[in-house]
Amino acid sequence: MSGRSRCAAHIRRALSRARPRSIRGRITALVTLLALLLLIPTAAAEGAVGRQAVADAIWLEARQQADLTAAAVRAGNTTNPILPRVPGANLVQVVAPDHRVIGASKDAMGLPPLSSVWPSASDPERDVQNCASARVGCVRLAALRVQPGNGSPVVYAGRPVAVLTSTEIFVRLFCIQDALLVLLAAWATWLVTGRTLRPVEAIRTELATINFNDLSGRVPEPPGDDEIARLARTVNGTLNRIEQAKRSSDRILTRQRQFVADASHELRTPLAGLRTELEEARMHPEDTDLALLLRDAMGDVDRLEQIITDLLLLARVEATADGERRRLDLTDLVRREVAARPGRPRVRLWAERDVHVLAVQSQLVRALRNLLDNAQRHAIDAVDVQVRRYGGFAELIVADDGPGIPEADRERVFERFTRLDTARSRDHGGTGLGLAIARDVAHAHDGSLRAGESPSGGARFVFRIPLDDSGSSP
Repeated sequence: MSGRSRCAAHIRRALSRARPRSIRGRITALVTLLALLLLIPTAAAEGAVGRQAVADAIWLEARQQADLTAAAVRAGNTTNPILPRVPGANLVQVVAPDHRVIGASKDAMGLPPLSSVWPSASDPERDVQNCASARVGCVRLAALRVQPGNGSPVVYAGRPVAVLTSTEIFVRLFCIQDALLVLLAAWATWLVTGRTLRPVEAIRTELATINFNDLSGRVPEPPGDDEIARLARTVNGTLNRIEQAKRSSDRILTRQRQFVADASHELRTPLAGLRTELEEARMHPEDTDLALLLRDAMGDVDRLEQIITDLLLLARVEATADGERRRLDLTDLVRREVAARPGRPRVRLWAERDVHVLAVQSQLVRALRNLLDNAQRHAIDAVDVQVRRYGGFAELIVADDGPGIPEADRERVFERFTRLDTARSRDHGGTGLGLAIARDVAHAHDGSLRAGESPSGGARFVFRIPLDDSGSSP
């Protein structure tokens, strides 16, 4: 790498280190730079204008003193020494055509002519700056002919240029003023930017405390509708979606774990029974009734198949997409299912017409069958089924006249493979998953399933999901 390239690289690194890292610092530096770019030319222009204004004032004073002195010469009223009447114009001389000084002020006494410039008759007054005198240095003068004739003397009036250094005071004042304005702009920008970005820091601090295990925190939302307020609302909306996705993921994970636990627990018993029967037949083939063995084995296989089917259905209920739902007539669905039921115990139906819902038909039919199977399994004489509208929901009520469910167990019956001490147990048939499936179907359709007591003292189940009136006529 050449020396020039290394130098350029060092400069780039130095500029990179010098650049402010925070947005607040960058904005402040940018505003300060803009203020400098605007105010430096302004200061220079103000200084030039001020300097010119002071110079013009000095020229005016010199001309006034020259006019007064020339008038006094013409009137013959001059004094010796000449007394300046304009403050500051302390150098006054009256010079004859032969360049002799014939009158002077105290400060110009004994000096040679202050200038060699001699105004003509056509141009009787001139502004002159002369630096030839070693005694007074540079002087700024007004040279004025007393008379238009050729023998007229000339009046020189003015002041040393050293006095004009007072114009530098204006320049310094303008520089100090502009420097204060730049500092004020930088300070105000720093404060305003800090106050504006304070909500961003609060958002960053709150986000730093949120972790995947606890997504309940939310960032503060400042009032108004500016960019930061919209950012805060967007962040909170994103956190809401992430939290909902995590809850859904947790539910799915929980269900998967429960599925594995249920499958391993509930499949073990029939598998163990089937294995025992087969091993017994292998060890004592001469004592085995093959027809009885096959019948028992097929019964165990049927039960295994039923349990696996129900477990898989439970695993699929919540995963069903909304796109699979369609508008169904619940009344018609229940009427057809009840009509297909066997005669004992008898099923009685009371149903309102045109009770429509948005649901997955296969899941709704399965939940209805599970409720009817459970009711007929435990009913003594009859099962009552009712379909009605209730508020914004469709209700399917299934009641039996069996032994009922103790109040303490009305939530437990919805747990998977629950065994109750009463006659309501899975020993009466079924897999112990029917009510769990029915409740999961209700929950998947934004509804509910509750257990209670029927008027006859038996069990009463209320299956409720939202109505769909989108296709109803006004």
